Amino acid sequence: MKLLVRHQTIYRYAATAGRVAMRLKLMPVDTPAQRVLEWQVRINDEPLTAFHPNSYGEKEAIWIRHDRLDNATIVAEGLVDTRESHGVVGHLHSHVDPRYFLRDTRLTRSSPGIAAMARDLPAGDGPLATLHALSAAVSDAVHYRAGVTTSETSAADAFALGAGVCQDHAQVFIAAARSIGVPARYVSGYLLAGDGDALHETHGWAEAWLPSLGWIGFDPSNRVCVTERYLRLASGLDADDAAPIRGSVTVAGDIWIDADVRIAQAEDGVEERQLQKQQQQSTPPPDSTG
Repeated sequence: MKLLVRHQTIYRYAATAGRVAMRLKLMPVDTPAQRVLEWQVRINDEPLTAFHPNSYGEKEAIWIRHDRLDNATIVAEGLVDTRESHGVVGHLHSHVDPRYFLRDTRLTRSSPGIAAMARDLPAGDGPLATLHALSAAVSDAVHYRAGVTTSETSAADAFALGAGVCQDHAQVFIAAARSIGVPARYVSGYLLAGDGDALHETHGWAEAWLPSLGWIGFDPSNRVCVTERYLRLASGLDADDAAPIRGSVTVAGDIWIDADVRIAQAEDGVEERQLQKQQQQSTPPPDSTG
């Protein structure tokens, strides 16, 4: 399946920013489940080409501006050919031992409740069946509900609340998997949702490691292993580590962020300019005071 993506993020500063620094994980790489055909990233219409491999085997770039800046518009877009692998991403090229992803972070630290859920999973059908059961258990324990958690909500807090969004589902899964000795990590990317259920933001899911298969993607939010409708962007110990954009800015006053993702199957005849037109119609211009 060929997926056409346009991901636009606009930062607006109430006062002119004196220094802006961003770490960008917006460049997908080839995996056994996807092949990048075309991809580019631009900031304020200038191409960003200084992407370099990191220790995870993915690509990232640093963008720094020291001059005065009113806004920053970041656009990542391209065409990626994905294939159905039933969730198996495999043994990706990386300089990091999978056991590194047993490490806890503030966002993925387990709790007694999460650990008990993992311990109580059915046994006897092998480690892959255990991970499928874990994904279902997370979906049952944390109901999808927007607006009740934030990017700062930890797995333990989301589990105690019993509600959250894709970030929370993924981080609860990760915490539970690590509690039973299975390396697990957070993945950010894009999802081509079903008809009438379009997503206009990035998506998050989890990957768990089994020596026999490598990395396997699980999406508790949708109760599936990842399919050809998923486009993998970046991974990390938690959602913060895998975030497509992270940064700091020196500015007096507020910062407004507007992000929008458009994704379509290329065979549907949706041209890049149509995705761009959709975003332009739904997003105020950068100099708007909102």
